[in-house]
Amino acid sequence: MRRSERKAASPDLGILANRALHAVQRELFRTLAEQGHPDLRPRHGAVMAFIDEEGSRATDLAQQSGQHKQVIGTLVDELAALGYVRREPDPDDRRAKLVVPTERGLDQMQRSDAIVGEIEARHAAAAGEAAYDAFKRLLRQVGEAPPADGDAGVTP
Repeated sequence: MRRSERKAASPDLGILANRALHAVQRELFRTLAEQGHPDLRPRHGAVMAFIDEEGSRATDLAQQSGQHKQVIGTLVDELAALGYVRREPDPDDRRAKLVVPTERGLDQMQRSDAIVGEIEARHAAAAGEAAYDAFKRLLRQVGEAPPADGDAGVTP
C-alpha cells in the first residue's frame, strides 16, 4: 500500500489536526468575507485570534500564536495597511509598542468570536456536549504536551 493510501485510510494526528484547522478557517473566513471583512486571510489569525481589545505586544502575540516575532511584525504591517490595527506606545513601557485593534479590528474580533462560537455549538450538538467537551480537553492536552525531547522552548 502506498503511503498516501495509508494516510488516507488512517490519517495521523497531524493530518487530522490540519483538516480540522482548515475546515474551521474556510468557514470562518468565508463568513467574515460575507460580513464585510473580505480582505482577511487565515495567516492574519496569528494576530487577530490573540490580540486583546486594549492591545497586545508583538512579543506576546508571537508567543501565543507560536509564530516568530518577525512574522508577527509582517502581519501587523499588513493588518495596519488594511485598517485592522495600529501601533501605539505601551503606557507601561514607553520603549515598547502595543498593537491595538481599530474599530474595524474590534468589529472583526467580535464577528470572529461569534462565528467560531456557532461552529463550536454546531459540532457540540452533533457530537453531544459531553463528547465535545472531552474532545476539546484531549485536544488541548495533546497541544500543550511537552515534546518527547523536552525542548518546549523552540517555536516553529
